[in-house]
Order: sequence, then structure tokens, then C-alpha cells
Amino acid sequence: MASPDPATVANLPTSTPNQPILVLGGFLIGMEAYAPLVASLERLSGQPVQLVPVSRLDWLLTVFPLGWARLLDRVAPLAAELAGRSRSGKITLVGHSSGGILLRLFLADGPFEGRSYGGRRLADTLVMLGSPHTALKATAMRARVARELPGAFFAQAHPHAVRYVAVAGAIDLAEPAGQASATARRLAPTAYRNSTGDPDDRGDGLVPLDSALLEGAEPVVLEGVAHGGAFGPLWYGTPSVVERWWAAVAGSP
Repeated sequence: MASPDPATVANLPTSTPNQPILVLGGFLIGMEAYAPLVASLERLSGQPVQLVPVSRLDWLLTVFPLGWARLLDRVAPLAAELAGRSRSGKITLVGHSSGGILLRLFLADGPFEGRSYGGRRLADTLVMLGSPHTALKATAMRARVARELPGAFFAQAHPHAVRYVAVAGAIDLAEPAGQASATARRLAPTAYRNSTGDPDDRGDGLVPLDSALLEGAEPVVLEGVAHGGAFGPLWYGTPSVVERWWAAVAGSP
């Protein structure tokens, strides 16, 4: 898949209206890591921003389908509460890493583990930050989402269409570039090989571009942005980086 030009967005549509934002973090990342992201979104949007409370133990349980359902059971009431306060009647969802995969599932009508979420009745925009949508060695649950809800599945739905924005970072792994940590330089080749088969692929130090850029979603590629704080000095939650991808979501010039 050809990568978009760095830090650009293809075919920007009408901007997402100002509305509350619900954030779901990534696998095994503590909630404290997202405080700058939440504060930045509150400042930039002027809207309430809620972070879904998830512990590292909660994430470990996501090796089972019931573990995914437990997290979505937390997303659902928060989404409904924020939508009830929204002037548009809808909210914007933001998911980092595995959080973006989970939120794709939240949009669906179900059933999933005996539940039906139908989140697209509450959310009309999904922003996915470095989410590993495809992989040669995907986990069973990630493979299930890719199989049952391929690509930007609800982008053309009527009613309750959803705008999908896929944000992908691209860092230079060479030590002199200063974009990647020692952890990223050590892990990236294996992570990229497991995802696309190419250890020399481009990506955010954990997720290669081809995996993060969900088919059918609006692509946003951010040069110099790593997967998380452990992978480089700038990541999706760094305030200056939040400004970059939020400008694409909000439709700023």
C-alpha cells in the first residue's frame, strides 16, 4: 500500500463538530500516560474529554473475548453520558493502539459475548492512533475484528455513518536521528516482521504504516512520531503531536 505524504491528510471532509470526546488507551499503558493528551484535547476542542478507566490487569484479561467485553462495558455508559451532554447528540471516540481496535468493535450492533453495543448511534467519529489493524500474526481478537468489521466498515452506513481517521507515526530508527528510543530500535524489526513480513518497514516503532492505516479511513501520517513514550521522545499523546492530528480531525487548515 502506498503511504500518504508525511503529515498530510487525503481528501479532508467537513470537519467533525465540536462535541465531547471519549478516549480509550492502549494495551498495558497506565492511565497517567494519557493526562497530557486529555488536557490537550480539552484545550483544543473546548469540550469535555473523558478517559475510560482501565488498569493493566484489565488489559491482561483481553486475551479472552470476555476481557474485551469487560472494557466495552465501561465504554458504553461513558459514551451514553457524554452523548447526552452533546449539542450534536454524538461524541468523538479516540483510541490509542489496541484501544482503536476495541472501539471499532464498540461501533457494531453485535452481538458480542451476549451484548449489543451499537456505539455508532452515539459516536460519529473514530480516531485511531497507531492501532494495529492488520498483521500476519494477529491475535485472535484482532483477527476477528478485521474479519467481521473489515476496513472503515460503517463509513457509508445509513443511518449512523461513522467517520474513521487513522493516524500513523513514522520514525527513523537510526540512532543519530534521535526519533527512536533504544527500545524501539530493538523491538521494531521483529514487530514489523510479525505485522507485514518486512523488518525494514516504516512505522512508529511498534506498528508499521500499512497496519495502522485502516483501509477506507482518512489517513494521517506523522513523521517523527513514535508509538508511545517508551518508543521515542514524541508520541501520539505529546501535546505538540496532539495538535497535529487534532487539526486533521477538526478540519483546521
